[in-house]
Amino acid sequence: MRGLFVTGTGTGVGKTILSAALLAAMRATGEPVRAHKPVVTGLAEPPGTWPPDHELLALAAGMAAEEVAPLRFQPPVSPHLAGLLADQPIDAAGVLKRAKTCASASETLIVEGIGGLLVPLAHDLTVRDLAVELALPLLIAAPPGLGTINHTLLTLEAARVVGLRVAAVVLTPWPTEPSPVELSNQETIARMGAVDIATLEEISSADTPALAGAGGRLPWRDWLSRTSFVPTRP
Repeated sequence: MRGLFVTGTGTGVGKTILSAALLAAMRATGEPVRAHKPVVTGLAEPPGTWPPDHELLALAAGMAAEEVAPLRFQPPVSPHLAGLLADQPIDAAGVLKRAKTCASASETLIVEGIGGLLVPLAHDLTVRDLAVELALPLLIAAPPGLGTINHTLLTLEAARVVGLRVAAVVLTPWPTEPSPVELSNQETIARMGAVDIATLEEISSADTPALAGAGGRLPWRDWLSRTSFVPTRP
């Protein structure tokens, strides 16, 4: 399986925009791509500036939104609770099977998690468990501002303790003129986390060329080559 698994330091940190930018950039080069988000929640929330996650990923990948996210729920809660509230408990084996079979050998797969690595997808399955099963290089989306050092280093630790290979941390949205705090955070995470740092500029809209332009400035070809993975258990 060729692809990347995009996670984040929490909710609302830019995972979906990063994933969409990667998909749009790859697709613009002629790379066959496929997007997968195992569960989407929060569809009952009022419409915002950006479309729902699965719709944005579908737009970037050239897919139907329903293909991207097979499980969709209304409440803005964690997936395991959303399933319970809908009287549709999420089956862990089904989540794993769909993720493993959603892309062909000729396609590059971008999988976007939900929240952070330890968010429960089902009663007995976390986002991290799914990432381990797929064994794709991991990208961590993180905000550049105050508080990001602790959250990012904790996410790195949670990933590495189970053998996940972290391709990079992507700070986003990265301002045109970063502040001293943001520059310090970038340096500190790279040094203390022993990890490559990339930055994704702010993207103003869900316009596919804008997504592709920003994603094209990321070293995604290098990230795709980072396939080393030694699974361990905490």
